[in-house]
Amino acid sequence: MAPPKYTARAQVIATFNSAQESGNGTDITQQNTGGTYISSQITSYPTLATTGTVLQPVINELHLDKSVKELAEQLTVNNPTNTAFVNISTTDGDAERAAAIANAVAKSLQNVVENDLYVSNNGQSPIKVSIVQKADVPDEPSSPKTGLYLAIGVVLGLVVGVIAALLKDLLRTKVEESSDVRGIVHASALGSIPKNEALEGTRPVIITEPNGPVAEEYRRIRANIKFLQVDKVPDRGQLLVISSTSPSEGKTTTVINVAAVLAENGAKVLLVDADLRHPSVAHHLGIEGSVGLAHVLSGQMSPVDVVQSYWKPNLHILPAGKRPANASLLLNSDMMKMLIEQALMQYDYVLIDTAPLAVSNDGIVFGSWAKGVVLVAANGICRKKDLEESMDALRTAKVPVLGFVFNFANPKKEHKNAYYYYYEDGARRSTPRRNGRKH
Repeated sequence: MAPPKYTARAQVIATFNSAQESGNGTDITQQNTGGTYISSQITSYPTLATTGTVLQPVINELHLDKSVKELAEQLTVNNPTNTAFVNISTTDGDAERAAAIANAVAKSLQNVVENDLYVSNNGQSPIKVSIVQKADVPDEPSSPKTGLYLAIGVVLGLVVGVIAALLKDLLRTKVEESSDVRGIVHASALGSIPKNEALEGTRPVIITEPNGPVAEEYRRIRANIKFLQVDKVPDRGQLLVISSTSPSEGKTTTVINVAAVLAENGAKVLLVDADLRHPSVAHHLGIEGSVGLAHVLSGQMSPVDVVQSYWKPNLHILPAGKRPANASLLLNSDMMKMLIEQALMQYDYVLIDTAPLAVSNDGIVFGSWAKGVVLVAANGICRKKDLEESMDALRTAKVPVLGFVFNFANPKKEHKNAYYYYYEDGARRSTPRRNGRKH
């Protein structure tokens, strides 16, 4: 974008003026003395060349509409070390004018040095200035160096981009994309659930909106659960421990909908509300929750008395019951482990909704039984630092994260490929989406 500038350079040399000596020439001593004298004087010539004494005649000769100061700013004059040369470079928007100014400054400097600067008995200067290189009209502009500047711009852009990305990552204390979670837990995403009003009701979305995109995303999670890396024993169900780092990440809503989508496919499913400190499964489903797991573990009731059937004959719910004072003691008891073992002999899937890892280590205990946990991480709620601390605790206990569900996902970021929907006629059709647009 910058206007082009042209640079022209003239070069002069200062020598001892032997013509002022009598006879046929000067002897070696005089030459050495003259060379020393020139060396002491030549260093001041770059400054001399930018004074009004040298530049005003140039302005007058070339009819320049400039002041001495403005013309001096266009000049670059230097004396290479240990030489008697003076290089005069001029930069101007016009190539011919740049060459004319450089040559005129060289000629004016020559005139000032030989005629005005020094006074001798015979009227001749002891120093002779010769123009050894006249300035030629430059063929190409010296600036802007477009290729160089573009290359520098690309490099600086990359550097600034990396720095901006690092700063953004440092300033983002909460996870915002599933990739943020994946980078911390080093596990695969089972699915990404967007924030949807259908999830706020008292019934699973599989029941209320079975043909919607959110229901389809839970079906995706169901398919991925089958590939979790756990040791499966014949004639024994699969234990899924679902937890989160902190409260309010949608853990209970997730476990309820996962249980429903597993039961939809005909599997026998038992959902156990093991969050005795803050039970919420019964409230979310709108069922009776005054009795449940706490009563079984304390020996007051048997499982058959408190397990409830919900929606389908193959989906059973074991509520938490009333909050006990010794929740940790009950959940870590042999009775709890025996209850889970018996359930795994009767059901294809046993899902345990546990307290968040930041609240208690119940999830770690159950995870050791299930040989892994499934984490729910919510966009804008789960703090990276808390998630890292939870991972440290899980690694210490040697409990792996089998996979994670990214909750409250931004649909524009998480799903850029085709969506599949189930319609009332039972057909499965795709609605491809590219770059956020439907076609």
